[in-house]
Amino acid sequence: MSILADIGEALEKGKRKLVVQYVQQALDEGVAPQTILTEGLLPGMDRVGVKFRNNEIFVPEVLVAARAMSAGTELLKPLMADGEGVSLGTAVIGTVKGDLHDIGKNLVKMMIEGKGINVIDLGVDVAPETFVQAAIDNKAQLICCSALLTTTMPSIAEVVKAVEAAGIRDQVKIMVGGAPVTQEFADSVGADAYTPDAATAAVVAAEFLKG
Repeated sequence: MSILADIGEALEKGKRKLVVQYVQQALDEGVAPQTILTEGLLPGMDRVGVKFRNNEIFVPEVLVAARAMSAGTELLKPLMADGEGVSLGTAVIGTVKGDLHDIGKNLVKMMIEGKGINVIDLGVDVAPETFVQAAIDNKAQLICCSALLTTTMPSIAEVVKAVEAAGIRDQVKIMVGGAPVTQEFADSVGADAYTPDAATAAVVAAEFLKG
């Protein structure tokens, strides 16, 4: 199945047109869409995540690889029966109320999508009740909160409280991150996980949804 290796390699190098070409070729050769996703695209994106964690590549390379991944999955989505295997689950992501930073959030979103997770992006300055409503509406199993300012960190605690008040705390894992956020802070507000970077966030998110 060298075509699957070719897909992964092209993805790793961020060659979007080549990824699309190889995915189409694999489909033409009768390879199942699910196989292309799990044995071609996802392993390629996993290797990108490892390199990013090890500081072998940086944000621009990750963004290029994520776009290539997205182009490949777009070809597969219509061919997968009723979302069969397209997604591990659904995550809601946003930057908390009062905070307008989105570069980190966008990177986490792309890395999580690279794990085969469906992501609902709420943008920036997101109110706690908006996180909750989006999680309920989309039957999300994961809420990811980003804060880049120390002054907006309390908003993360408000999201946790809002999830508890809505009675869905046992159905949803809450992940937090951002420059000023620490493991200690995450523990203090009752979040399920803190991750220091986007690649680790994607690994943890996938573990939560598989678990």
